[in-house]
Amino acid sequence: MKIALVASECTPFAKTGGLADVIGALPKYLAKLGVDVKVFIPKYDIIDEKKHSLRFMSEINGINVRVAGNPRRVYLHTANIPGSEVLVYFIDCREYFFRGKIYTDDRDEDERWILFNKAVIEALQRLQWAPDVIHCNDWQTGLLPLLVKDNYGWDRLFEETSFLYSIHNIAYQGRFPPETVTKGELRKDYYYPGGPLEYYNTVCMMKAGIVFSDIISTVSETYAREILTPHFGAGMQDILRTREHDLFGVLNGIDTEEWNPETDCYLPYHYSRDDLSGKLKNKQFLLTKTSLPFDERTPLIGIVSRLVEQKGFDLVAEAIDRLMAVNAQWIILGTGREQYEQLFADIASKFPDRCKAHIGFDNELAHLIEAGADMFLMPSHYEPCGLNQMYSLRYGTVPIVRKTGGLADTVRDWNEEPETGTGFSFVEANGTALVRTIQRAIDLFHQPDIWRKIQRNGMAQDFSWEHSAQKYIELYHKAIHKHRKL
Repeated sequence: MKIALVASECTPFAKTGGLADVIGALPKYLAKLGVDVKVFIPKYDIIDEKKHSLRFMSEINGINVRVAGNPRRVYLHTANIPGSEVLVYFIDCREYFFRGKIYTDDRDEDERWILFNKAVIEALQRLQWAPDVIHCNDWQTGLLPLLVKDNYGWDRLFEETSFLYSIHNIAYQGRFPPETVTKGELRKDYYYPGGPLEYYNTVCMMKAGIVFSDIISTVSETYAREILTPHFGAGMQDILRTREHDLFGVLNGIDTEEWNPETDCYLPYHYSRDDLSGKLKNKQFLLTKTSLPFDERTPLIGIVSRLVEQKGFDLVAEAIDRLMAVNAQWIILGTGREQYEQLFADIASKFPDRCKAHIGFDNELAHLIEAGADMFLMPSHYEPCGLNQMYSLRYGTVPIVRKTGGLADTVRDWNEEPETGTGFSFVEANGTALVRTIQRAIDLFHQPDIWRKIQRNGMAQDFSWEHSAQKYIELYHKAIHKHRKL
């Protein structure tokens, strides 16, 4: 089976969020299962060519790709995903991708992704490599199925190619003015009220991906159900309901080599499910490193997150006085909206013995928090999949989450499932429910036998990519069958 995995970002080359982690990990595990997989992303100026050993493909001496009526010269580079033989192909067009960041609010943002989608097709033509499935990810690749079927429909190379379209976050939809139709040389009869490209008087790239793909997926089973409702569908629910029988949820996996408390290179003390003694030592190390006093009897709550409303920090702000009255310590790592950055900075200043806030990104500190904290807070309003709750479970750090999306699929509330529970969850999106749930966790923290049971239950869970990769292979087969049956 031949799979082209196409996305806007990929770890370790370029990353803003969880999409990059998926694209950096999934192909490695697909390859282990015998899949012939190639990855396509843009070549941004933020990518360190020397560090990642990018190779210029001189045998393909440039490709002309027309956007907005003008040809743009595109070049190809390749590199391997670290630890694998999987090749990543980088679409190089300096005019569009050398801007110091992955996404922009520039007026030609639509042109950037029109070019990328067309360039991927042109690259496949030059490589003479016909995928069984082109696996598109999020709105940036939403035009690919339409372009292959229509603009490049003359090329029999893609005659047997089917499409899987994965939605990682439905809130970001790629909506642009009507002139995007002309810029992309898309057929005007696709753009009309309610048509496959039109969404509230805009061209919507996500809608195109949903309409023209064979199979649609998202990153957890609960999120797949949620986005069919007005509350979570971000306006796309009616469109998705027309494809409900083709919509599936596959939970993301985690990199169990990088995130392993028995071998984690960032931890001063390693530990396991059978011997948790190193976890307490990591807690003491973390508190000393962050100048907080160590008390084994005081629970430490960790947060590693984007500090935005989606992640539930409005609930934290609503309940901040009550949270600071709870007998616990806090360590926060992240960046986001200024009001939440300032909130945690102020709290850390007001309660220097109970709270530390690191505004920024620090991978080593993220690992130390996962290992050293007793609990991990994720009160998200919505969470398509989420990864930190899975890291926390693996590290014996008990997650406290709002029951939504991937959080609902991965964390089992101890009070709902005594003996088998792995954490604590709440449904109501308000500060009172948040405080009550944290207090439930703290009450059981002071019952060591039960707490160790919850920790070990979580550490026994398997969220490795092997399982998720097999699920994706099943979806590829569904896409192939649907396409060829039609």
